[in-house]
Amino acid sequence: MDAIQQKVTLPPGPKPLPVLGNNHSFVRDPLDFLQTLHQTYGPLATIYMSDTPSVVLFEPEHIHYVLTENPRNFTSAEFAQNLQEFTGHGLFNLDGDTHRQQRRLVQPAFHRKRVESYADTMRQYTLELLDTWKAGEQIALDQELQQLTMRTVAKCLFNIDLGLRNSNLGQAFADIRENQPKLLEMILKLRINLPFTDYGKRQRGKRIIDEVIYRLIAQRRIEGKDEGDFLSMLLATTEDDQALSDTQIRDHIMTFVAAGHETATNTLSWAIYLLAQNDSEYEKLYLELQSQLHGQPPTLADLAKIPYTEWAINETLRLYPPAYLIGRRARAEFTLDNYTFPAKTNVLISKWVLHRRPDLWEAADEFQPERWRPENAKNIVPWSYIPFGAGPRICIGMPFAQLEMRMLLATILQRFKFRIVPGFKMQTDAVITLRIKNGLQVILEPAP
Repeated sequence: MDAIQQKVTLPPGPKPLPVLGNNHSFVRDPLDFLQTLHQTYGPLATIYMSDTPSVVLFEPEHIHYVLTENPRNFTSAEFAQNLQEFTGHGLFNLDGDTHRQQRRLVQPAFHRKRVESYADTMRQYTLELLDTWKAGEQIALDQELQQLTMRTVAKCLFNIDLGLRNSNLGQAFADIRENQPKLLEMILKLRINLPFTDYGKRQRGKRIIDEVIYRLIAQRRIEGKDEGDFLSMLLATTEDDQALSDTQIRDHIMTFVAAGHETATNTLSWAIYLLAQNDSEYEKLYLELQSQLHGQPPTLADLAKIPYTEWAINETLRLYPPAYLIGRRARAEFTLDNYTFPAKTNVLISKWVLHRRPDLWEAADEFQPERWRPENAKNIVPWSYIPFGAGPRICIGMPFAQLEMRMLLATILQRFKFRIVPGFKMQTDAVITLRIKNGLQVILEPAP
């Protein structure tokens, strides 16, 4: 521990164990640990990852201070190191002027008109998947959605079609997604590159993906053709009159692949789980789809007519934010409440607790999409809802993810209703993202 930090009075928190700190409690059940932390210690609490203290924030105004008022004083690269093996030096892993410069370079890929041009692909691929489903069969819904969102992202970002099932590239992405670092691996920085380890499986997937992406970049450079996708935009982008390197392009692509399909897969899985558990909310959503779309899959223009779909997604993101924890490190001293924290202080922001605080949200643990009606949403406490982050580091792919989730959910629910298999017990799996532990098995039923 730095000598300067030893002299600082930190907010209260649970007593750490020697060497391990609070790792054992955090690893065992991160969400319960964070919830208990807030209930016990209030707006600010200190925990130890090994012997390093981290201050956990739960107050909207504190979160606003870190993410929006003073973002230049807080870096994030230290907390993205576990993503770096996959995303390289993409936006997740950059800070300061380098992050701002690279974000400006790639921002055009997420302008509204470009993102909206992907709506037809999203609808088409969803319909092709639905044609393979049969009423009465049992499916692993999260796996089906993962293949769909990965196929959609691959087509929109670099104009290749992974196909419905079993492509080598799709399997490589699955190797990475299904073998995410466990918290113990992240904390202890274990990296054992053997075929049977999580790390080894991720490295195998990464090698296959890198081979495909670098080959595609080389082919596009030779052809010089604009395919209207993210890769074409990156190839045409210059930095100080110099084209981006193959490595820079690869890292940006992998960053958006990681963020794009993971957020959508998790959120859609949770949304369908919640709708299956809440018949009244499902009926409201389905009746709106029927009255506005008349059994036809939605177009881009239709989305404005079906706001309940968006409200249901917003409410899902509140209850189950994919990135449930944000990490920052202070560049310089800062003050919150009556505490002055030195430079290099680690700061953690718990979306899980923030989004479920009963003093900020009425019926905080209940799935209530209508809280997002405009007349209700205006009463939401500012900075109490940040599913995509906030400030200059807000997720750049947010418009893409929001469009994808609305298009896919509205298309799917036109065709099928979902019944959770008997005996299923929902458990959260909080690692890098917030997933349904052991997947979501459902029985397909025809829509009413």
